[in-house]
Amino acid sequence: MQNTEFDRVIRRIATILSVVIITLSFIAASTGILLSFYYEPAAGRAYQSLKMISEQVPYGWLFRKAHNIAGNAVIAIALVQIVVMFLGRRYRKSWLAAWISGILFTLMAIGLSWTAMILSWDQEGFWRFSIELGTIEAIPLIGSQLREILTGGAISTLTIQRLYTIHSYILSLAAIIISVVHLLSTLWQEKQMQREEVNTEVSNSNSQQLIQGAGTSLAES
Repeated sequence: MQNTEFDRVIRRIATILSVVIITLSFIAASTGILLSFYYEPAAGRAYQSLKMISEQVPYGWLFRKAHNIAGNAVIAIALVQIVVMFLGRRYRKSWLAAWISGILFTLMAIGLSWTAMILSWDQEGFWRFSIELGTIEAIPLIGSQLREILTGGAISTLTIQRLYTIHSYILSLAAIIISVVHLLSTLWQEKQMQREEVNTEVSNSNSQQLIQGAGTSLAES
């Protein structure tokens, strides 16, 4: 009984977290679209455009803050979701779609955060990106090619444009699709498991009635 109650609680938490994930994803996507109206993906202009958004565009600071908070929060929630699904044994075959989509979404969210570090074109983002490029370049066989694809040579306007494209059009779209798949998977599995619990309760009830009926017949005889 305790295991059943524990599974029910874990299942409900997983469903709630999947709703939170898709909500944060849509907040990040919608605010990102609004920011893209004023953002300029160019070296020297990126920082100034973000400063202009924060200081001159009406409610621009709010949209930028909401975009950053939603982007960081969704990573934390996605990691918690993986732990919850692991504790609830959601790595089983019946939860394969929810399990895989949860892991993929976490990777997408981390990728979005990583590609955004250079988009502000500030000192912290520039030097952090430069250091991590060294790590990427150290990957055997494909490190140099990956660095060339991301930067286009040196860190410049071309680098910002490529990462902006990856961030805004590839990873963002993929994250939204996967978050929808994850939500639908958890809802479907919860409905399926609730149906199994009802069937089990009905079966147990019928068994008890048969036992009681048999006991009554023996007593009468």
